[in-house]
Amino acid sequence: MRPTLSREALQAVRQVPLFRGLGDETLALLTGGAVERSYRRGTLLFSEGEPADRFYVVLDGWVKLFRESPDGNECMVGLFTRGESFAEAAMFDRLGFPVHAAVAEDARLLVFTADHFLTTLEQNHGLALNLLANLSGLLRYLVRQLDQLTNQPTYQRLASFIVSLCPCDAHQATVCLPCDKMLIAGRLGMKPESFSRAMARLRDVGVSCERNCVQIDDVAALRRFANACGQPSVAPAALNGGSKVSVSGAIQSCR
Repeated sequence: MRPTLSREALQAVRQVPLFRGLGDETLALLTGGAVERSYRRGTLLFSEGEPADRFYVVLDGWVKLFRESPDGNECMVGLFTRGESFAEAAMFDRLGFPVHAAVAEDARLLVFTADHFLTTLEQNHGLALNLLANLSGLLRYLVRQLDQLTNQPTYQRLASFIVSLCPCDAHQATVCLPCDKMLIAGRLGMKPESFSRAMARLRDVGVSCERNCVQIDDVAALRRFANACGQPSVAPAALNGGSKVSVSGAIQSCR
């Protein structure tokens, strides 16, 4: 008999766009096929080409998706935190995972098996529509990301990333980032040394950073700043919550 998920885990699942708006009965069916697991930083979750027989929801921590260049360097593809899902699209083409996935900071994840999920999908049209909307949103996000990397200066890319971690209705917010700032730098297409300069530039719009904790005094002002080039700043699964939130999965102090 599978263990019952904690209330916290169920709340995180409800934040995931893929599951948003589903009834309790459908959610119970889906999470009944999920297993909650904890992983240490550096754990490889799957490799490129491996059978895509599962996908994940992040409860706490950070997970990176990446590919390896011929010379062994990592090319960042995605960075995911609480309330976000990844690898669900790979279940459908049966070509295996297109990238590698590894734990960037200690994480708790829900692991959904493809067989159970696809069986439930066949029986629930609402879930199928949510899946299509989620994949469409991901495509739009990737297009916006390409626009940002092409057209936006580094400090605006960083502003957009920080805004994506804030609750949509927040006036102020505190968000925690992975200690390895190179992860975010790679995700935003900037050099590590550019990250500090970009963060310093954001002081003018009420953003301060101490170690891995970022305080935003005026989320609306930061959002306007991030959108100055006309690019939306919301990531595929922006977090919901109260007026002040600490993003789960970040650690209390840098290693």
